[in-house]
Amino acid sequence: MPPRYTHPEREYFERRSLRRHARVLHLWALGVGAVISGDFFGWNFGLVEGGFGGMLAALAIMTLLFLGLCCGIAEMSPALPHAGGAYSFARTAMGPWGGYITGLAENMEYILTPAVIVVGIGGYLGTIFGTTPGWAPFWWLACYVVFVGFNAAGVEASFRVSLVITFLALAVLLIFFAGALPQFDLHKWALGGSNNWLPRGWRGVLRALPFALWVYLGIEQLPLAAEEAHDPVRDMPKAMLLGLATLVIFAFLTVVLNAGIAPGAAEVGRSDEPLFLALRTVFGNGATARILALAGCAGLIASFHAILFAYGRQIYSLSRAGYFPVWLSVTHNVRQTPGRALIAGSVLGYSTALAIYLAGGRTGWSCPSCAVKEVSPVGAVLLNMAVFGAVIAYILQMASFVLLRLRFPRIARPWRSPLGITGAVLAAAIALATLGALFLSADYRPGVLGAAVWFLAGIVWFAWRGRGRLIFAPEEQFAEEASAGQAES
Repeated sequence: MPPRYTHPEREYFERRSLRRHARVLHLWALGVGAVISGDFFGWNFGLVEGGFGGMLAALAIMTLLFLGLCCGIAEMSPALPHAGGAYSFARTAMGPWGGYITGLAENMEYILTPAVIVVGIGGYLGTIFGTTPGWAPFWWLACYVVFVGFNAAGVEASFRVSLVITFLALAVLLIFFAGALPQFDLHKWALGGSNNWLPRGWRGVLRALPFALWVYLGIEQLPLAAEEAHDPVRDMPKAMLLGLATLVIFAFLTVVLNAGIAPGAAEVGRSDEPLFLALRTVFGNGATARILALAGCAGLIASFHAILFAYGRQIYSLSRAGYFPVWLSVTHNVRQTPGRALIAGSVLGYSTALAIYLAGGRTGWSCPSCAVKEVSPVGAVLLNMAVFGAVIAYILQMASFVLLRLRFPRIARPWRSPLGITGAVLAAAIALATLGALFLSADYRPGVLGAAVWFLAGIVWFAWRGRGRLIFAPEEQFAEEASAGQAES
């Protein structure tokens, strides 16, 4: 059955307008900033699951996934330059149901990812300022309030903040790399004095995949800025590929050097602030390490800020088209920012983190390398939940890429992926394996199942209410015109 649309008056879109501001450097900073927190927090839990060698192998596999994914997105985004991003690609390729399911999966990713990051920020700030663990929810709340404010202040402020804190985060990492090299001892610290690169075998590599994905997760958000970029057709592919190249270099250096100095991979893998451990090794436990760790919070803050931007635009675009309640897409009449979408996403993300915290603060976790029962950080549980949404979105985006190539060959493609359909299929296959890996750990499985219930509830809502309330928004208009043109040819 073809979708039934409401064709609103012009005033509807006037109350839902965005302002163009971004150029290549802004987009690059947005993409790198969205991800760079992965080098400061989160990836290290993969050391527990797979050991150093397993984590390194998982990182290499994830690099292949994101190479195929980013090349595919770099082709699709200038061809379909709408704020809907993944939803708009899937809507054109697979119809309203495909667009909604892809958008819902990406929505879960972008709401849960800041919740992961804010837990990391709370861990760093609590260690630096010496506050008790009970302060954590207050640090989280303060971060949401401050950075929703920055994002609501206007697109100029959003991109300016993103640019500054992304450069600061990269500078802290470069200082760490330079300081760590003289103390690097792979055999002693990363491998624990043994020659066993895969202490958990290939199953350990699989279990480390979700954590390796964390050092790249978020760069795919760039198409969401398409309606706020001056020239998305030219600038989006450049920013996407330059951003990925930056992230690959920093990811491998971070994993190798952070695990390859004291206190070693075993302790780093269980820490809420792995880079702070390494900074104390390099600079001692004095003011220098604390100042750098405080500056290092810029990495977490850069990602937190950038992904707030992303879910604001993602909720906005789905709301504007009627998939989510339309009141969420109203923008500020002067600043032209989606404040309602930003607040709604923040409430949901903070509530999820707080619920997991109050349910036990830290859930049970078996440490394979030790004889004791430890605890799994809230951030690791949330990370697996965010990755659940992400890998579903990746699979559907690569399916969209293949279908767009096959069904709509005449769509103008200003940039074409050199990896083509082969690269997209490889990326989708790795994403599917990662989805399966999320269920391997019994300790993280309840969180992943909770994310699955959330996802299914969203699908039920659309079947019951949402699909009968669609609006003829730009993404919908493009998809309908593309389908009509294909039918005529």
